[in-house]
Amino acid sequence: MNNTTAITVDEDELPLHFNAADHFIERHIQSGLGDKTAVIDDRGRYSYADLSVRSNRVAQALQNLGLKQEDRIALAVLDSVEFVDLFWGALKAGIVPVCLNTLLTSEHYQYIVADSRVQVLFVSAALLDQFRPILAQLPHLEQLILVADEAGEYPLLRDLTANQSDQFDSVETHRDDVAFWLYSSGSTGNPKGVLHRHSSLYWSASLYGRAVLGIAASDTVYSAAKLFFAYGLGNGMSFPFLVGATVVLYSGRPTPDAVMACMRDHEVTIFYGVPTLYAAILADPGNTSDNGSQSLRLCVSAGEALPAELGNRWRQRFGVDILDGVGSTEMLHIYISNRPGEVHYGSSGTPVPGYEAKLVDEHDADVGDGEIGELLIRGLTAPNGYWNQRRKTVHTFIGEWTRTGDKYTRDDQGLYYYSGRTDDMFKSGGNWVSPFEVESALIAHDQVLEAAVVARADDSNNLKPMAYVVLKEGVEASEALSGELQEFVNSRLELWKRPRWIEFRDGFPKTATGKIQRFKLREFG
Repeated sequence: MNNTTAITVDEDELPLHFNAADHFIERHIQSGLGDKTAVIDDRGRYSYADLSVRSNRVAQALQNLGLKQEDRIALAVLDSVEFVDLFWGALKAGIVPVCLNTLLTSEHYQYIVADSRVQVLFVSAALLDQFRPILAQLPHLEQLILVADEAGEYPLLRDLTANQSDQFDSVETHRDDVAFWLYSSGSTGNPKGVLHRHSSLYWSASLYGRAVLGIAASDTVYSAAKLFFAYGLGNGMSFPFLVGATVVLYSGRPTPDAVMACMRDHEVTIFYGVPTLYAAILADPGNTSDNGSQSLRLCVSAGEALPAELGNRWRQRFGVDILDGVGSTEMLHIYISNRPGEVHYGSSGTPVPGYEAKLVDEHDADVGDGEIGELLIRGLTAPNGYWNQRRKTVHTFIGEWTRTGDKYTRDDQGLYYYSGRTDDMFKSGGNWVSPFEVESALIAHDQVLEAAVVARADDSNNLKPMAYVVLKEGVEASEALSGELQEFVNSRLELWKRPRWIEFRDGFPKTATGKIQRFKLREFG
């Protein structure tokens, strides 16, 4: 089989002058969908006509603050209609929103806000305490606007927009203009600002949301992944807004109970989650009889690879498949995925239409089917690069190709199988060990909730698998169980993949997006 899979898309499908807000919001008003419910959040329902008016007022208010085209603002805003207003209102004005993770520390906020040099910062009231200690250390910041219902020491967004015009003519932007920034998770260092274009919103929603998921105006979607990062931004805004669907936004923490309630209360048809959440829902003893939405037709997983065991158990419980896929902040959303009716649990699927994939060795030479290689991706959603990170930009973006940092194998059917992050892979006795493969074997055991595998040197300085395990509620850790788990893996995988050591833990260090920080686990060893 060829090492790349290509489906041609025409970049000129979009005009040179393209403002994404017009396509995702105003187009629905012009086509007669203005009264259709676009957003349901914790406090109410909002039509596409409501979003048009609200984002128009934001656009005018931003200009009245003295902001000009290509200036930047930061959004530290919980999932709500206000996030939607600010994001699309900024795009209408040609102003660039920088979306901030709402789970960061003051130290991380200080780094990102200073690095991005934003002039105005919008903050949800619940997050204000994280910003108070750092405001004096942000020389480029001119104003903080509070997203809240009650007045305090800072101006309120609602007052800023109250007397603005309902009408606003979107600023003329180029399809290649930078529209918004997202910051990478920073799992191995400071996060990097990723510069995304207006056209990328269209392409990710069209190529994956519409072509793969088949999202339609009749869908009601809910994403446990939040709007502040790439996966959630597509799930909760660009995908549904492309086709005139309805999205449920929940500002709270996506616990199993909260997720099931959202699905049930709003008859959700498409749900987006991450593997740890799917596992938690299945393991939650409190909702074994709750099947959530009766209208659920599709589930999606990304962020980390989905173990086959989880997918099969979810299908048995809910009668709905999980489409596992892989994407990145750099490429904006998923570029390899399973398909409805063509689910191969344990694999990430095949390249999304419009994307090309290839696997290369450490010298960037192509590798064949069945061989482990680093995954490179080519597609129209690649960004303009990293902000002020030239060295990392030229390393990651190689012409039209983007280096993902993920190790994969590909079979003779063109299916891609995740092996691990490039930094996490290691050789034991001259043989590659995929941490994900060992982790998948461990969680297939009925007493294991989560597992993470890293390399540790033995007494002879040879690398062997070290497994950290979180047990299900009510299960007691013991030496006997440790030995049982080792033999369980040994019965499923090659001898060199058997964990030499197993340590039981209450939980794992994770990024704010739920990814296990294996580099911290390596430090424990």
